[in-house]
Amino acid sequence: MNIFDVISLLGGLAMFLYGMRLMGDSLKENSSGTLKRAMEKVTNNAFKAFLLGIFVTALIQSSTATIVITSGLVGAGILTLRQSLGIIVGANVGTTVTGQIIRLLDIDSSGTAWLRFFQPSTLAPIALILGMVLIMGGFVRNSKSIGSIAVGFGILFSGLLNMTGAVHNLSQSGTIEQLFSSFGDNPFLGYLTGAGVAFALQSSSATVGILQAFSSSGMLAFKSIYAVIVGIYLGDCVTTAIVCSIGAKAEAKRVGIVNILFNLSETVLVLVGITVVHRLGLLDGLWERTANSGMIANTNTIFNLGCSLCLFPLLPVYEKLSRRIVKDDRGPVNEEKYRDELEGLNPSFLNTPALALNSCYQLLLSLFRAACDNIEKSFLLLEKYDEKLHQELLTEEENIDHLTDCCSRYTVELLPHLQLEQHIAILNQYFKVTAEFERLGDHAVGIADIAASMQQNGTSFSRAALEELHVVENALHEILELTDLAFRGRDEEASRKIEPLVQIVNELQTVLRRNHLRRLSLGQCNMFADSSFSNLGVEFRRIAAVCSNVGVATVVRIHPELADHEHLYFESLHNGSDAEFNAAYELAHARYFRELEDSAARAAALPVKPVQV
Repeated sequence: MNIFDVISLLGGLAMFLYGMRLMGDSLKENSSGTLKRAMEKVTNNAFKAFLLGIFVTALIQSSTATIVITSGLVGAGILTLRQSLGIIVGANVGTTVTGQIIRLLDIDSSGTAWLRFFQPSTLAPIALILGMVLIMGGFVRNSKSIGSIAVGFGILFSGLLNMTGAVHNLSQSGTIEQLFSSFGDNPFLGYLTGAGVAFALQSSSATVGILQAFSSSGMLAFKSIYAVIVGIYLGDCVTTAIVCSIGAKAEAKRVGIVNILFNLSETVLVLVGITVVHRLGLLDGLWERTANSGMIANTNTIFNLGCSLCLFPLLPVYEKLSRRIVKDDRGPVNEEKYRDELEGLNPSFLNTPALALNSCYQLLLSLFRAACDNIEKSFLLLEKYDEKLHQELLTEEENIDHLTDCCSRYTVELLPHLQLEQHIAILNQYFKVTAEFERLGDHAVGIADIAASMQQNGTSFSRAALEELHVVENALHEILELTDLAFRGRDEEASRKIEPLVQIVNELQTVLRRNHLRRLSLGQCNMFADSSFSNLGVEFRRIAAVCSNVGVATVVRIHPELADHEHLYFESLHNGSDAEFNAAYELAHARYFRELEDSAARAAALPVKPVQV
């Protein structure tokens, strides 16, 4: 043994771990939307959840990722803790698939030439070539991500081959023989080693893969590996529990605790079972047998599958214990109303962009609805001031600000994790509308403050002024409804209907201002309410402008080519060259200016009382 063998071993380990990470991350990036939809459909049937856990983990090659995603879904309220139990157990079985793939090392191709294609020495270069062709050529949709999966697969096997070669050289020194023979004499030492390596690497699949690489030395026996494999379960589940706990709520933390309880039970069951069976002499033919990659993969699969079936009836017990260990959260008052939305911004979703973006979307919908509700309250305050209603509005504004801050921080944290152009386009839209929705809340507060100021000063608008303001409010209601449709369903038709109404609001404001000045000259309006009337016009215009920005952001998301030419899009609408805009504008103009005429007729029918100044 020399230093170069050690360097070769560590280099192979680095390639193996990087290949596994690259392949797993690319798989999660491409399948995250599918995973979310599948997990959302999980029912209270624990066996279906168990099968789903196996499938998802086999797909993304990481039980930690599956359980962390599940933890995030539980924290977001999409799944209940009880629904997640089967997925947790299934994830522990699904992670054994990686070992079954690695056992391809044992294929003997000496007799059949076509079997050589299934050996890592052939699969590795084929995967690397295919991956680079896809990445550089871009022949298919998402070719870069698919190519990354293939490259990760190739690097994984290249590292595995490098480790195997280095282990073969190291085996000549006798060091490995002494190390693993001590595991056979002291299973507890093997157990601690497996737990420690899995904890350090944060991956049970990688640790089992390393053990399979060491098996090429021919110096491992079943008595040396079973305790190491069981130790791997504990080390990996502790890592998972830590990841699930970072920034998570109580219910999400319980997912990690259930995983630990299950793996501890699995450890006890295997160690006690193996000890008893061995003492009865039922393992004599297997105990000293040389372990190869296939034996390690099969042992890992049998342990996990057998323990899962035996411990399945104990899932309700694990749930109860997790609730005793992790107490319920008691969050700040302003978080209670939007608890589910805020819990959805779980850090565990950052590596699964589709889930993280969905959490942002749900929170933004709540943010927009809260701002619209506040605008409605502010309109009521103009009609009749109510101190209690004003206070409710201000309290909700605190919630709006809090939701905005949380969403902004989360989107910034999410950005480095995005690779797909589709996800980046969605995040760009969310960046824009977060600030716009927060501004809607600010304008609601501005209108409420105007109403409060008029109440304090003892001023009020005339009946004619209020009738005209109602017309603008109606137009704003329609704009907000269209904005909701546009953002909620990425509705281009609704988005394009916003801009004509925005122009109508601006024109109505011009007419309202002229009518107000005429009433002032006739003594029909209080001159001390003049500034309030003008300020209201500003707030109304700004609400319309915010909705215009949201509509444009939606159109740009649908048509990314407009991203750098938004000003040209606006010009095409307002210069009369867009027939669709012109038709919508004419209809809206006729309707709202007719309403304005009707409001004037209603006001004229009322007795006029000169304002005393």
